[in-house]
Amino acid sequence: MIPPLPPSRAEPSPQPQQFDVLRLAAALVIAAVIIATLYLGQVVLIPLAIAFLISFALGPLVHWLVRHGLSRILAVSLTMALVLTVLGALGAVVALQVQSLSAQLPTYQSTIRTKIEDLGTRMQGPGFLEGALQTVDTVQKEVAEVVGEGEENAVPPQRVRVIPEPVSPLKTAMQWLAPLLAPIATAGIVLVFVVLILLDQGDLRDRLLRILGGNIYRSTDALEEASKRISKYLLMQLVVNVTYAIPMGLGLWAIGVPGWILWGTLAAVMRFIPYVGPILSAVFPLSLAFAVDPGWNMVLLTAGLILVLELVSNNVVEPLLYGSSTGLSVLSLIAAATFWTAIWGPVGLVLSTPLTVCLLVVGRYLPQLSILETLLGSSPALSRQTRIYQRLIANDPEDAIDLAEDAIGEASVVDFYNDEGMEVLRQASIDYINNARAEHRLRIANGMDDLLQEIRDEHPADLPEDAAPRVVCIAGKWEIDRQAGEMLAHSLQLDGLPAAVRAPGSITSRHVAGLELEGAEVVVLSFFSREPDAAARNLTRRIRSRWPRAKIVLGLWGVPSDELDDRRRDALGADAVVASIGEAVRRVVLLTGEAEKAAVPVEQDPQAAAARNETLKDVPLGDQDLREDLNDYAIRAADVFDVKTAVIIAIEPAHELVIGASRDLPGPRSADGRGLVLLPPHAALAARLLVDAHPLMVPDIERDPELADNDILRAWSARALAAAPVRQADGVVLGALCLIHDEVRELDEEEVRLLETLAAELAERLTGEEAAPLREPEEPVVSAKVGQQVPE
Repeated sequence: MIPPLPPSRAEPSPQPQQFDVLRLAAALVIAAVIIATLYLGQVVLIPLAIAFLISFALGPLVHWLVRHGLSRILAVSLTMALVLTVLGALGAVVALQVQSLSAQLPTYQSTIRTKIEDLGTRMQGPGFLEGALQTVDTVQKEVAEVVGEGEENAVPPQRVRVIPEPVSPLKTAMQWLAPLLAPIATAGIVLVFVVLILLDQGDLRDRLLRILGGNIYRSTDALEEASKRISKYLLMQLVVNVTYAIPMGLGLWAIGVPGWILWGTLAAVMRFIPYVGPILSAVFPLSLAFAVDPGWNMVLLTAGLILVLELVSNNVVEPLLYGSSTGLSVLSLIAAATFWTAIWGPVGLVLSTPLTVCLLVVGRYLPQLSILETLLGSSPALSRQTRIYQRLIANDPEDAIDLAEDAIGEASVVDFYNDEGMEVLRQASIDYINNARAEHRLRIANGMDDLLQEIRDEHPADLPEDAAPRVVCIAGKWEIDRQAGEMLAHSLQLDGLPAAVRAPGSITSRHVAGLELEGAEVVVLSFFSREPDAAARNLTRRIRSRWPRAKIVLGLWGVPSDELDDRRRDALGADAVVASIGEAVRRVVLLTGEAEKAAVPVEQDPQAAAARNETLKDVPLGDQDLREDLNDYAIRAADVFDVKTAVIIAIEPAHELVIGASRDLPGPRSADGRGLVLLPPHAALAARLLVDAHPLMVPDIERDPELADNDILRAWSARALAAAPVRQADGVVLGALCLIHDEVRELDEEEVRLLETLAAELAERLTGEEAAPLREPEEPVVSAKVGQQVPE
């Protein structure tokens, strides 16, 4: 067969560029059509959008009533009656306040006139603008004289009187009623829409799912998240506004400002309008305080009250009630407010935040619109390691150092090396040939050296200066191999092990002889190459022949961790193979024998241990029905998470017991007649959760030195492990619900929360009492410069 001809280099195909241009043009046309539709259809779309947002706020109440036995029609009727009653009562109170205030306003005219005259008198004195004003007056007079000279023969102006046509009483009434009828009609349409949406919520959800199409799981998650976020946002906004309005009204009453109920209500309503609302709500009470009090005390007290309330609301109440972020950046909120105001006017400003949250959720779950999440989201567009890498490429090591210090402040030096530092080097190794220029490589090398030196200076190890190195890290080939070795050496020094670094060089007998490894207990060879086997095998063989008593650890940083196993380790002639800084530290500590000295045994609190033993003594673990029930529960957990095995473990005084499993497991059995699988103390799993009662997640057991040699896990063919504590209401850990898989696997945050929920249900099954509350989810890392505190 004749091989195909290679593509011509003289005539490259322009198809990709044309395709990108067509895509961009199509996107712009679609965006223009959508914006035009929003603008032209605002008469229909604005009431519909308001109705949907109100239904989001009232939906939880209707759902609660339906769940307690009421029909949907009755639940909607009661909800709307409650809302209308509250609004009517509030409107009646406000109307009375307005009527009373309107009757009092004429009495304040003299006070206002006196204050204005007083201000005018004070401003009549000579000021710094008086000379400029006189100059302007002089110029105006001269211009008038010049113009007058040229108009001597002009005809004097004639007075013209326009007599308007008589207007009928009906037309006059319509002119007065038209501005009032439009809001009333809009409110009526919104009310009808809200009732229909609440009555037919399920059908609307189905239609939206049909419109979204594609993956029904993803579409369902998108609708649930949008509904949850907007409902909570509106509820928290209402709570924040009410907590602002009540002290506002009471403070105005104490100061003596008339109409304090009216101004408190106005403040609660106006704060629904972002940015502008709080300013407008403050104008009215300040103006009235100016009119009422002949002096200035009332104005100053009112201004101080508003200032204090704004500071407390913005810095205490809102962060406390809102909690975590919606994921919207401040820039996107301001841009969205500007856009929706331009399209829909003041109503668009009120609706801008909820509508933008909807767009963010749609962009998160629909890959075709993922650009929306990038544009609107508050999460950094680049990961921290990518930002550090970019700063080094841009020759900005100072900014890279600041990012590194932020990461160290959130965790530790070793965690930074393990999670960010090695990723930077890994990305540099990938781009070394394909993308980087010589200048880029130099910037990365110099910048990374500066960054590592800064970290060593800021976080020195507490070791004697003359301590002989027990661990030597040798770079395999590149500068990044040496920098990885420096990270590991510093991590070991922080752990109390003296360590040194040797520069890269050729794999020759002369080079190996000059490494000075006398006295070193462990030698770590650092390689970032994707195919380091030949070089690693030769260097290992030469080092072992010259220093046979030294333990050799291969740091194959560029090789996927699932490709590192015992066979590869044996083929390379090493004592261990590691893929990360954290794993290397733990492995070296074990090889040097420091683990036994530094290890702190998991001490069970005597009171907690007694409570656990008392609880488990009352649980008939040998009962066949209970065993079958727990096995069924484990089977369900294994099916839900799609793992090979799910195991339920209970902690007894002398050992751990498998009291439920999704399949038959090998292992020693208890000799008390119950026939339960025993976990010996050296292979315990649930005891690892006793320290902080937090879930345990080990994506790759081979990369965890403490678990890699666990006999039980090897017998169960375990490669990945996830465990959540089974806790009583008082927090005492009874055992663990474990997920075990035979391949590398990691659970995301939502899956870990679900595993904790299942473990809590399991605790209730065992004890018959309410389980301990779940731990609070970790707050998302959001920059204070771009994050907006609104509900998650």
